[in-house]
Amino acid sequence: MKLIDEHRTTLARGGERDRARRAGKQFENFKLSPMTATIGAEIDGIRIGALDKSTLDELKSAWIDWKVLVFRDQDVSVEDHVNFSRQFSGLEEHPFTPHIPDHPEVIVLESTPGAPEAAEVFHSDLTYLQCPPMGSILRGRIIPSFGGDTIWSDMEAAYDGLEESLRQFLDDRRAIHTVTKNVLNLKSKAAKAEELRRKFPDRSQPIVRVHPVSGRRSLYVNESFTSHIEGMDAMDSQELLRFLYRQALIPLYQVRVRWRPNTFVMWDNRSTQHYVVPDFFSNHRRMERTTLVGDEPAPSLPS
Repeated sequence: MKLIDEHRTTLARGGERDRARRAGKQFENFKLSPMTATIGAEIDGIRIGALDKSTLDELKSAWIDWKVLVFRDQDVSVEDHVNFSRQFSGLEEHPFTPHIPDHPEVIVLESTPGAPEAAEVFHSDLTYLQCPPMGSILRGRIIPSFGGDTIWSDMEAAYDGLEESLRQFLDDRRAIHTVTKNVLNLKSKAAKAEELRRKFPDRSQPIVRVHPVSGRRSLYVNESFTSHIEGMDAMDSQELLRFLYRQALIPLYQVRVRWRPNTFVMWDNRSTQHYVVPDFFSNHRRMERTTLVGDEPAPSLPS
């Protein structure tokens, strides 16, 4: 496609002032250390749990700016994890993932040598839902001696890095997201495909999502769940989607987090994609996650 041929990757075109503003912003209640130019920051001086309003307001602002926040050395209870999460949104229960006993809102993501598992494709969570999650807060419980990092990609920067003609082409288009695309790639769950499709029917979502808080635009298609672009020839749709999926792979847009026990990471599912590096399968890795209730993706801000 000619629009793809004209593509040229740049760093968040026109965003230099915004990046400088974010990087230089000071907070009264904690220290923020950026990890890259556009995505990821470490937060020092906060204990996970219930926060006072001033600290919470500052943290929400930092989260919108940096999309991925990392909190180290948080030896806290499951209740603290839940209480912290509830200060950002209601909590969801995942449709097919195990959870902690008596805490259905805290799911367990576990890989052992005999049963390796990891999210090995860049994706945004549950985009086949009418209201996909706002974000998630993930805790590292058992961390391998090496490997198992998680990479997040800034889909706002990825959108800004597209040629203007391609951005204009994408702005008013939609794509179909389906639960069965992901499930059929996981052989252990393939038998549930039809049941899941009845429960979670295919969903049309904007290709370019406008963030409900910041108003910034981001690419909102992902390899795990996006099936095809509405109103396009099938071959052209797949060619364009493959190109858009690859934007998440560009290192310029990424932050990589090396886990330690009791590291917490919260990410904005509306403007990022994530991927677990599958280089730890001879080791045990256990993570615990809360999922924040979100809203319906929109191609523009509500009037």
